[in-house]
Amino acid sequence: MTPPLAIANPFAGVDHGVALWFHDHLTPTFVSVLRGITEFGSSEWIAIVLSIAVLFFIFKRWWPSLLIMVVAVPGGMLLNECVKMLVHRHRPFVDGWFVDWSGYSFASGHTIGATLLYGQLALFIIPAIKGRRGRVLTISAVSSVVALVGFSRIALGAHYITDVLGGIFFGMIWLTLCLLVARPLRRTALPPVIASVLPETDAVLVPVPVEADAPVAPVQTR
Repeated sequence: MTPPLAIANPFAGVDHGVALWFHDHLTPTFVSVLRGITEFGSSEWIAIVLSIAVLFFIFKRWWPSLLIMVVAVPGGMLLNECVKMLVHRHRPFVDGWFVDWSGYSFASGHTIGATLLYGQLALFIIPAIKGRRGRVLTISAVSSVVALVGFSRIALGAHYITDVLGGIFFGMIWLTLCLLVARPLRRTALPPVIASVLPETDAVLVPVPVEADAPVAPVQTR
């Protein structure tokens, strides 16, 4: 049965070459390190962090924030499962003493999960950071975690490079769409942190009359 989106991969040579190189150079120690890194994008870890965020929003009664979080993270990951079924790409390796995955390869679920979770948390946190350096550090930290998770999936042989890049791309697109759709919520009970992320509505400029300066009489000299 041909998959609905059986698209030829123009980067198949690079994908397979990198996958084979890592597969030939894996050691038990390296695998242990990679497994520790990849857990930051696992569904179990994401569920724990997401549950804490949900309970926090419920406690604060930030209902729009709760809705955004649920739609952005679990919603995006569910859509990615649909993409996997449509593309139907097989994984680089499915046999080995360290293989603990199943299912299809494109796009990387761990990578898109990390992109959605940490990206959405960054969108909540960054507006509350006043200094530019703090914002840059936050963005750098989120980017580093996502990149490390993606690298671990490639090195372990669970995904190709294009699977990881696709996960990052789809995750960023989904976060952007959620941010745009959430725009009408800023007039409801949005907390200040979330409201400041969304673009400002068009302001109406009202002209204010300004009185002209009274003329000053010239000073006469004798």
